[in-house]
Order: sequence, then C-alpha cells, then structure tokens
Amino acid sequence: MATGPTHAMSGLAGWAAATALAEGTALGSLSVKGWLVGAVLAAGAALLPDLDHPESTVSTTFGPVSAAASKMLNWFSSVVYKATRTNRDSKREGGHRGLTHTLVFALGAAVVTTAIIQTSKSWALPVLMFFFCGLAVRGILHKWCPRNDALWITGTSLVLTYACLKWTDPTSPDAAACGVAVAIGCVAHYLGDAITEQGCPILWPVPIAWKTWYPVAPPKIMRMRTGGRVEMAIVGPLITAVAVWMSAVALQRAGNVLPGIDLIPWT
Repeated sequence: MATGPTHAMSGLAGWAAATALAEGTALGSLSVKGWLVGAVLAAGAALLPDLDHPESTVSTTFGPVSAAASKMLNWFSSVVYKATRTNRDSKREGGHRGLTHTLVFALGAAVVTTAIIQTSKSWALPVLMFFFCGLAVRGILHKWCPRNDALWITGTSLVLTYACLKWTDPTSPDAAACGVAVAIGCVAHYLGDAITEQGCPILWPVPIAWKTWYPVAPPKIMRMRTGGRVEMAIVGPLITAVAVWMSAVALQRAGNVLPGIDLIPWT
C-alpha cells in the first residue's frame, strides 16, 4: 500500500478532477458546500480499503473499534480469497489487498453511503460522517496527527462532521454525489496500490490470465516501493499539487470563487 497521506491526497485529487472536468453534468454542478462534503468523503474513502490491514492508518485511527473491525475484515477477506482463487493465484492468506481492493467493494461502499445519506434520520448519518472525517484528518494531516494524538484527531473530526451534517441535504442532488465521492476515493486508492510492487486485484472476480485475483499493475520498472523515495519525493508532492489545482478549478466553477480567471485555459 502507498502511505496514508498519499492515499488521502489521491482521493481528494480524484474527486477534484472528476468534478472539475464534469462541467455540464450533475457532478459538475454541485454547490460549494456539496463539493466540500464530497471532498472530505473522497479523501477519507481513499484510506478505507486498507481497513483489511491491522497496521494501516485507517485501522489505527479509531483505536480498539477500528482495530477490531480490521481483524474481522482481514479474516473475511482471507476467507473470500481462499474460496475464489484459482490454481494460478498466489497461495497467500489473502487478508490484505483482497476484497476491499476491488471495484466490487467500491461499488458497495458507494451504495451504502448513498443509502445512509438519503434515508438516515438518526445515528447512522453522524457516525458515517464522523468515520470519513476521521480518516480524512488522519490521512491528510498525518504529520500533525501522530497515532497518540487522539484528542486532536477527534476534535478536528467532530468539527468537520458538524459542518458536513449542516451542509448535507438528503433531498438535494448533492447527496447523491456523496456515494460517487466514496467510490472515487476507493478507486484512487486502488490506482495508488497498482503502481506499487505488489499491484492491486482491482478487477476481481473477472479472470485474467486464469487468475481471479490478478494483480493489476504497470511494468515493474514503473512501480514504486511503499514509503520509498519515489513516493515521498515525487509521487506524493505531484498528487498534492494536482489536488490543489483541480480543487481550485472545481470550486471556481461551483461558486465563482475566482471570477474572470479560467484555471483550465483550453476549456
């Protein structure tokens, strides 16, 4: 897996790019508040797939609660992997980079998120928002929020959660985009993992080369080591720059933040 900050920024970059380039569609017509809620969800969701790894950022964000959920998901992912692998697939346990690293999971997460936002009238929506806000804070503010700084993480997440709840109208088109934001965050995570040494089984259960868990990845020369110099010195800063630029484009179009300035000159 790539590091938490890289994943979180890739989720934000993916959401910003999708909304900035979707001019003329429902996704490109979000309000500023709706866009900001989606940005938080996408950044948080970009860490979600690693809940299957006990030592990942997401698994340590909420203490014993997320740790227990990680162990259960790791076990279930291992069961699914062993039940569906072919003779060509690796004989590994399959707990990490298994079910949560597939488009099936991304679609499921999007559907569940949309359903909760559009139908919840009690505790489910605040819990959902707090969960994704916590992941976003833990990911993007990684150096400011070490593992033992639970108070800072909790406080910042509660403020973000309150804002997201105030800005989310279950009856508006913005609400439907929240599920899309979660899916984008998950897919951004997959793409980040795909360029690491192990690859990512994004297309499960579609068989490729007689493997149902085929690790989608570019040629080895184009892959990077998790937390290595390439990620920290090149990939991470580049993704951050793209996220900031495309966010400015999307916010400009959503709220005319920078009137008279076109940040994408060829459109």
